[in-house]
Amino acid sequence: MFKKFTNGCVRVMNRWLPDPFLFAIILTIVVFIAAMIGTQQSPIQLIWTWGGMGGTATGMWNLLAFSMQMALVLVLGSALASAKICKNILSSLAGLAKDKRSAIVVTTMVSTICCWLNWGFGLIVGALLAKEVARRVRDVDYPLLIASAYSGFVIWHAGLSGSIPLALGGAGYTVALTGQTFMAETTATILHPMNLIMCLVILLVMPFVNYAMHPDKEHTVTVDPSVLVDEKERTYTIDTPAEKIEHSKILWAIVCLMGFVYIVWFFWTKKTFVLDLNIVNCIFLFLGLLAHGDLRKYVDAIGDAAGGSAGILLQFPFYAGIMGLMTAANANGVSLASIISDFFVSISNTVTFPVFTFLSAGIVNFFVPSGGGQWAVQGPIVMPASIDVGVEAGRAAMAIAWGDQWTNMIQPFWALPALGVAGLKAKDIMGYLVVVLIFTGIVACLGFLGWGLFFPG
Repeated sequence: MFKKFTNGCVRVMNRWLPDPFLFAIILTIVVFIAAMIGTQQSPIQLIWTWGGMGGTATGMWNLLAFSMQMALVLVLGSALASAKICKNILSSLAGLAKDKRSAIVVTTMVSTICCWLNWGFGLIVGALLAKEVARRVRDVDYPLLIASAYSGFVIWHAGLSGSIPLALGGAGYTVALTGQTFMAETTATILHPMNLIMCLVILLVMPFVNYAMHPDKEHTVTVDPSVLVDEKERTYTIDTPAEKIEHSKILWAIVCLMGFVYIVWFFWTKKTFVLDLNIVNCIFLFLGLLAHGDLRKYVDAIGDAAGGSAGILLQFPFYAGIMGLMTAANANGVSLASIISDFFVSISNTVTFPVFTFLSAGIVNFFVPSGGGQWAVQGPIVMPASIDVGVEAGRAAMAIAWGDQWTNMIQPFWALPALGVAGLKAKDIMGYLVVVLIFTGIVACLGFLGWGLFFPG
């Protein structure tokens, strides 16, 4: 019965899910129409917002910095992994996978742990590990293996790099309209017993849920051998002065030294091991330089990896435009995102408030697939409402965080880096991720109900 349901999801996604770029276009049109109806704004007003309002902080160009960061996560991570020493490390880790079951379980657990530690790191490591596992276990279903690697991303916002809990635990969050400030230590968010229990259940159970979806031999899609073929190692001639400079060990050593001095100094001055995208990319960059041991080799490795970032560069402006449409407010301050959030808040009580917040955040995240964007949209609505309902700030904020990460499973936006590494399309893995979505949604709903019943206040 379970496999029939899974196979049905896979068939539906393969048949109906378009290319992620076309998916973004369809979402744009749907949100545009919904915003017109819900907020009573004119088409011209919404188009102006969608396009960027002449350069303000909404619209298509609002994610340019983030797009570059994400492209670098993919390119720098792939370039690092192509170094001989990293291939050996990944190969050793992949050696834990002896058959189809261990291949899925190992890939899922490693990816989940890495994503909990840092989402950018986990996103790329999971996909790279999956490719290495596929080299060893050739009869494993490759789309399911990549889906398993991506499934670990479902707990990133409940982990150490979660932007919402980190904001509350730092300077706090102030609602501009009311002036209210909300703060919560990490012991009330990331390290709260209920949050850790929910993460642990997903870490321990999800690998076996993923394996239970493995198709029979007749329907198994094994990896295309061409995806796993590494290009022959380049040979270099070092005859001219220019070539000697390109392969200079002195220049290589100087730039590596400067990079690692900066990284060490960064963590020393911060006095905490909190990773944002910039420092993750910085670590990838200088580890890649160090691992390749040569400036020219690293330049070529970057060139080989850059093609995989095409989807990110094309699609992220359209998702930024969708975010602009979702948050575009009329003269009364009403936006499509606020309509969704207000509805769920209005039907909540002390116990159900986080559950309904989680569900509303999952819906909003489908159209605003960004942790920071999600917080900007729902924070001003949910946090003041939590006081009226009697729910503490940490629990309310984590409900948004869990909703934000939940529907990433069926939103191609975040899967693009993993798909670029794996050489697959979104429709190849989304059928399996529908099942992951259902499983993790049940865990989250039960978890927040338990949070309210056993850890009130």
